[in-house]
Amino acid sequence: MSVRKLKPITPGQRFRVVNEFDAITADKPEKSLLAPLKKSGGRNSQGKMTMRYIGGGHKRKYRIIDFKRNKTGVEATVVSIQYDPNRTAFIALVQYTDGEKSYVIAQNGLQVGQTIVSGADAAPEIGNAMPLSDIPLGTIVSCVELRPGQGAVMARSAGAFAQLMAKDGKYATIKLPSGETRMVLADCFATVGVVSNSDHQLVVGGKAGRSRWLGRRPRTRPVVMNPVDHPMGGGEGRSSGGHPRSRKGLPAKGFRTRTKTKASNKYIVERRKK
Repeated sequence: MSVRKLKPITPGQRFRVVNEFDAITADKPEKSLLAPLKKSGGRNSQGKMTMRYIGGGHKRKYRIIDFKRNKTGVEATVVSIQYDPNRTAFIALVQYTDGEKSYVIAQNGLQVGQTIVSGADAAPEIGNAMPLSDIPLGTIVSCVELRPGQGAVMARSAGAFAQLMAKDGKYATIKLPSGETRMVLADCFATVGVVSNSDHQLVVGGKAGRSRWLGRRPRTRPVVMNPVDHPMGGGEGRSSGGHPRSRKGLPAKGFRTRTKTKASNKYIVERRKK
């Protein structure tokens, strides 16, 4: 994986840094694993805008991803590594020995022709999905479940990974990408390896139009609003707006908003860094 800086032959390309996509091996998705994806434009079922700054964007088809990896003990061969417009990570099309095809999140180093498998008997190799109880300590993992059978919910984006720190009884302690260390049931599945496309963080859009392609509309800064619209609005001239806070008045940038009585607090060993 690598990135390429474009020559400034147009204003939009002056700062543009693009992904080379050299890990991609196929340009057409598997039709049987596609689903329609309808845009809401930030509106709810009544047609009222509930999320601002959403709308437009390129038309997409959803790729049905197997986050559960519950087809245990059946080997699958990697057919191709593909781009997915709905996520930052690359995805891998795999074919099981019984002929079934499926999409999974691709890990760094996953190659076409490689065999992957899920289950307690799998070896701790890149692309294999296993319960945390069977993964050696110190292993780098990704696509981690929070509850057994739920499917991967943590460390799924490009370049993300978690580390298995300890095991104690029915719980395993993992360090998450945010820096938080928390306990998860050892029966939860995780995939060995770092999520692919780790160079995604180096990509630079170069122009406002690229945000529009992604369905993001221009965002109004709270400081330039009126007092009726935002707590940070109003004032004479270019006043700073006071302490940073949300539209509802909740302080931001350092103010801890997590409920002190939240039930899952007992599973958090160390909070994420500020």
